[in-house]
Amino acid sequence: MQGTVIGGVRYVAGPGENAGADALPPPSGRGGAATTPGSPGTAGRGPGPGASTPPSPAVEGGGAAALGPQGLPLLKPPYGRITSIDLDKGDFVWQIAHGETPDGVRNHPALKGLAIPRTGQAGSVGALVTKTLLIIGEPLATTTADHPRGAMLRAYNKANGQEVGAIYLPAPQSGTPMTYLRNGKQYIVVAVSGGNYSGEYLAFRLP
Repeated sequence: MQGTVIGGVRYVAGPGENAGADALPPPSGRGGAATTPGSPGTAGRGPGPGASTPPSPAVEGGGAAALGPQGLPLLKPPYGRITSIDLDKGDFVWQIAHGETPDGVRNHPALKGLAIPRTGQAGSVGALVTKTLLIIGEPLATTTADHPRGAMLRAYNKANGQEVGAIYLPAPQSGTPMTYLRNGKQYIVVAVSGGNYSGEYLAFRLP
């Protein structure tokens, strides 16, 4: 194929699934890639003429259409999940929400006092699949009562989706995990980076 690229790829994310790189830009005010002057990175229309307050900022981790009432995600969770599919039958075997609830949702004043189950996180990260496990990290950093600012590398039972282990990461996963055997010991290596944390590889040795 010959030709010259004269423009960048437009990536449009809308409610539900991603619309795709070749989709046309959505009409103004309908979410997706549309932005308004003075509010870069937010979806939808800005305040009308005479409005005295700017729109609430989007909550990190709530997906592409994050701007909603009081700044909470407009779409209901899960924001990210893992689905196991039986390719012979085309049936879903199990589905789980992957990733801690984003800090902006869990700590939002409007949700104070509510028991919010794990919502999962928006973002794509690679997974490592073994004979019995699916190992995958989180795409966003969070701060919880169980760990400081960072993310988790989680291992799920491949047969039923049950979480069987988790290891703290100082930053979100930024590369697909890999595994190797050395001197009879099994290792898992994962790349992490994000925010003020410089990218690096972390290696974990299995017991």
